Amino acid sequence: MTIIDNHPIVKRNLAIMWFANFFIAGSMTMVLPFISLYIETMGNFSDSYVQNWSGWIFAITFVTAFIFSPIWGRIGDKYGRKKILIFSAVGIGISILLMGFATSVWQLFLLRLFMGVATGFIPMSQAFISTQTPKHIAGRVLGTLQTGSITGTLMGPLLGGTLADTFGYANTFKWVSVTVFISGIIVLLGVKEVKTKLSDDANDYRTYTRKQVIQHIVNQPVLLVVMLISTLVQVAHFSIQPILSLFVADIHGPENIALFAGIAFSAAGLGNLLMTRKWGKIGDKIGYIKVLIFLLFMAGIVYLPGAFVTSIWQLVILRFLLGISIGGIIPLRIAYIRQKAPLSMQGEVLGYNTSLRFLGNIIGPALGGALAGFFGFSAVFVVTSALLLLSGVIMLVCWFKYEYSQNDSHSLSTHRS
Repeated sequence: MTIIDNHPIVKRNLAIMWFANFFIAGSMTMVLPFISLYIETMGNFSDSYVQNWSGWIFAITFVTAFIFSPIWGRIGDKYGRKKILIFSAVGIGISILLMGFATSVWQLFLLRLFMGVATGFIPMSQAFISTQTPKHIAGRVLGTLQTGSITGTLMGPLLGGTLADTFGYANTFKWVSVTVFISGIIVLLGVKEVKTKLSDDANDYRTYTRKQVIQHIVNQPVLLVVMLISTLVQVAHFSIQPILSLFVADIHGPENIALFAGIAFSAAGLGNLLMTRKWGKIGDKIGYIKVLIFLLFMAGIVYLPGAFVTSIWQLVILRFLLGISIGGIIPLRIAYIRQKAPLSMQGEVLGYNTSLRFLGNIIGPALGGALAGFFGFSAVFVVTSALLLLSGVIMLVCWFKYEYSQNDSHSLSTHRS
């Protein structure tokens, strides 16, 4: 039996946050397949203009999120994470609602910028559950939580594409905001913040300054690289996101673009859903970094053939395989941070990790839009594949140098003595 099994409030919190993440992720991904198509309705723009603005409008949310994530993490460590979760849901809901009334590219840009201030519901929920979870089952528990957002991500684009084709883009934004507000309500009414005794180590419960938190990260090379890799992974993962609907239109034609773009988005979500919890359990058993290295190489290999697809179904199959490989990367990173960071600083450390992820979210769409605009869609897949393989190499070298070889040396010295 684990603390999760024995503590009914913690178990209930996990269940409620699963549903909240499902609604938030579903709501935010409902609009992704047609942001570029929505921009096209705002004027008579060239393809290059739409591709570039799709990248910037997609990315600007993460510029403000990059700045605010560590701030919210530190506030959550001090004053509680439930309040931050409610604030985030309300802020996201209002911004998505107003997007339905946008009449120009600049209005949409500014609303996405404002949304970034409040964005961070899912990372904050991960910190919320992480600090109630014992280290040895962190991969499984966080993998379970991750399936909530993945299920939402899986269903969101499909439902969003259908709504957009049926009711129009603007009305879809308005309907989507309702489900975001529902997430805030179920957190407000259902979640209870508890302090569970998970450790006898005094370091887990002392107060740390911002400088001490940063020093803790820098003094552990593998932890630092795990967090820095977050940026490269997100650059790779988000490079194709804002232009995927345009790519679908290029290989499939103009018929039901939003629906088929939604299917392509959701294929990755299905692969995620099937494997995320399993990758977390494997990480609990054999080590998070080993599994993380394998998944980075697998994702890099799977991404490359996307440059050569000629039909929508080839793309869907590759997106599914990508989802299987990408699925474990986020919970494995968070589980490793849970293992290496004291409890009382985890919100802030996860805030920095989220900030680095958002940095990748800023660079990725802009890079993808620029590559597609200047060199064509195939270039996006080639560069993305290279970034994921590079991430795998960096992680492998760092792990071998600072964890594997040191543990091996320690084992040899113990055996000789």
